[in-house]
Amino acid sequence: MADSVRTLFCITVGQNFFDLPSDETGEVWQAVGDMMAGIAALPGVEILGTLDDDETMVGSSAAGFPTAYVLADLPDRETASAACNLFRTTPVGESGHRLWKYLSVEARLGRPLVPPPPRKGMSAR
Repeated sequence: MADSVRTLFCITVGQNFFDLPSDETGEVWQAVGDMMAGIAALPGVEILGTLDDDETMVGSSAAGFPTAYVLADLPDRETASAACNLFRTTPVGESGHRLWKYLSVEARLGRPLVPPPPRKGMSAR
């Protein structure tokens, strides 16, 4: 997508999630699936990949660092805003809570990093 906006959604799991009884965390996980489907369904969105470092980051990040990421190409900044808004509007089970009670998101917008090819005689290491 030549005119797209490369976007990295940085997701932080908050302490509210970790305070839930284990039998209630599944509702949050289902809401995450609903939110991800909502992002993918936005017009012009191409999800390029995801990363979750939950195997090596256990518990809530003391410094509030993100622990999950979604990389996507979006048609414009407004679509990034609409994707972030899904955290505000996606319901979690029958609790009446929305996803942003448990997760926060920050979107980084930019463009693909495309360095020039190595100069003649230089090897990539």
